[in-house]
Amino acid sequence: MNSDNISPRFINREISWLSFNHRVLQEAADETNPLIQRMRFLGIFSNNRDEFFRIRVATVRRLASFSAKKKLLGNETPHELLHEIQNIVVKQQSKFERIYMNLLKEMEQYNIYVVNETQLTAEQGRYVLSFYNERIRPILVPIILQYTREFPYLRDEPIYFAVKLSKQNRSGKTRYALLDLATEILPRFVVLPKAGEKKYIIILDDIVRYCLNDIFSFFDYDKAEAYTIKITRDAELDIDDDISKSFMEKMSLSLEKRKRGQPVRFVYDASMPEDLLSYFQRRMRLGREDNIIAGGRYHNFKDFINFPNIGPSHLENKVKPPVPAMYFEHHKSILEKIKERDHILHYPYQSFRYYIDMLREAAIDPRVTAIQITLYRVAPESVVINSLINAAKNGKKVVVVIELQARFDEQANISWSSRLQEVGAKVIHGVPGLKVHCKLTLIERKINKRIEHFAYIGTGNFHEETSKIYCDEGLFTSDKRITSDVVKVFEFFDKNYKQHIFNHIILSPFSTRRHFLYHIDHEIKNAKRGKKAYMIIKMNSLVDEEMMEKLYEASQAGVIIKLIIRSICSLKPGVPGLSDNIEAISIVDKFLEHSRIFYFYHGGNEKVYISSADWMVRNLDRRIEVTCPVYDPEIKRELKKMLRIQLRDNVKARIIDDVQDNKYVRDENKKVIRAQDAYYFYLKRRRSQIENLKKKYK
Repeated sequence: MNSDNISPRFINREISWLSFNHRVLQEAADETNPLIQRMRFLGIFSNNRDEFFRIRVATVRRLASFSAKKKLLGNETPHELLHEIQNIVVKQQSKFERIYMNLLKEMEQYNIYVVNETQLTAEQGRYVLSFYNERIRPILVPIILQYTREFPYLRDEPIYFAVKLSKQNRSGKTRYALLDLATEILPRFVVLPKAGEKKYIIILDDIVRYCLNDIFSFFDYDKAEAYTIKITRDAELDIDDDISKSFMEKMSLSLEKRKRGQPVRFVYDASMPEDLLSYFQRRMRLGREDNIIAGGRYHNFKDFINFPNIGPSHLENKVKPPVPAMYFEHHKSILEKIKERDHILHYPYQSFRYYIDMLREAAIDPRVTAIQITLYRVAPESVVINSLINAAKNGKKVVVVIELQARFDEQANISWSSRLQEVGAKVIHGVPGLKVHCKLTLIERKINKRIEHFAYIGTGNFHEETSKIYCDEGLFTSDKRITSDVVKVFEFFDKNYKQHIFNHIILSPFSTRRHFLYHIDHEIKNAKRGKKAYMIIKMNSLVDEEMMEKLYEASQAGVIIKLIIRSICSLKPGVPGLSDNIEAISIVDKFLEHSRIFYFYHGGNEKVYISSADWMVRNLDRRIEVTCPVYDPEIKRELKKMLRIQLRDNVKARIIDDVQDNKYVRDENKKVIRAQDAYYFYLKRRRSQIENLKKKYK
């Protein structure tokens, strides 16, 4: 389809993403959430927005430079889109500030006070001064800007103070200074001594403000004013084409260049004096296209993800114990259990430790000859990596396909590559021209002369920390239909030129698009024949134009389509004559909905798949992704139950439509269903039923 002829049949992906982040902001305002969790949602919102500017706005700016008149999805030019983004961001920032002020007032009901430098008592002032002298003073280094020929380079992670120095009641030249608050070293929140029942928190920024005169005491000024500024830079990587360099060398050089990326957003304290703002804009060479945004007193709200709870425990989410796996047993061989039947784990309702236990078992089992795995993101102190290192030390063949272009984890993955190679593991840095995003593990075991294979296929990363907060699926299987295809995937990683036929697993970029188009066409045929035609699609993002057009076609043929899309949805559901039979919701709750699950009624022969892929061009055409069929009837039922529960959510589900006002799904006449809680309790009941059956037939 010619992009110049795209009608507003679709929502621009950046605008849809901003709508998703608005849903995160709604959680901060939602009084049914615990108070401290609401403050932390402000941190999540802010962190999301920072990454949006670093990646997506940076990309649109590049498009504006090279293809200014090209119409994007949603029928806007890059310049028009940048203007719309700016307007939405300013409105969201205003709402953000209101929510933050309301949360501060609500915390006072629990005797929790966030105080600034002007509200300190004499005793608190002494404590702050002591803290400053011991922890902060040795680190902070002010820069008087008039003394510098080159304006200092501002990184896009720290918080900076723009400082104005002047003399009260005396004429003299005003000076401007810059101060890096060193938040990567210093704590952002400091708990002050209690005063009776009252508890106090002060933000690092305000400690520094309280001590400004001390910081600049070397200079002949008696008035110092500090205003927060924040820069966000283009974080896209430009990979060097020099064939004499290894890919690791190219990535390392590109990461160095990223640190000096072009500004894409400049946020400043709206109360900053005009002369100070003008000075910084001029010296930093910021123009209209640089998204100059007036903000509040505090920036880098992403730090609020870790806002401390110094009040009662009910002010944050209660952590529920993980539901034990349905059939895995403590101190019993996991590989032997996988031989008996397929297993699935639903994170974070169930623990990732079963996967870790499987790796550990494989690392020490003398019959295991090889472990192969794909890695995209892992934890900073990765137990997964340590298990692979132990396996290599125990003489196993360890093959690790590690993606160096995992955004913002590139440096860590370069480091892990070196660690693994040092112990003799074979490290493969992806596939030329394709990002490896699938989540696979393959274990080979030799008993006598017979080779056994065990596979794990996941929707999320091998990351023990995010497995506690991301909703994902992990399938364990020894089914030869699946494992034989997983063997071929790893053979492809080793020898890209070899052609393989995959009979069960669906692999991007080779067959995923074609496979899903076939399934949608099958539902269309059944609908036209007057048969039941139905599908449920659960993903993070739906952007691919061809797939959306096919869903529109299916809707017009009478196929009932239910979409559960967490983030970007460029399709417009419920439009008369276009998408009458499509309904879409988004669930934003305490856990991040990350799993991809696909259900097709298929004439009664129901098909269920789990996948690492969304329906975006990059996932379908430019990445190695795996979609795996679910054959076990019991696991199918568990996944179908999850989808049904999520479609009935009337607490945290929002309606996705072309208006994008994120209305909550509400039905006063129905039982209240909060999907994430409901599925946790469903799994608990299932586990109890299985335990009771075991006791009955023991």
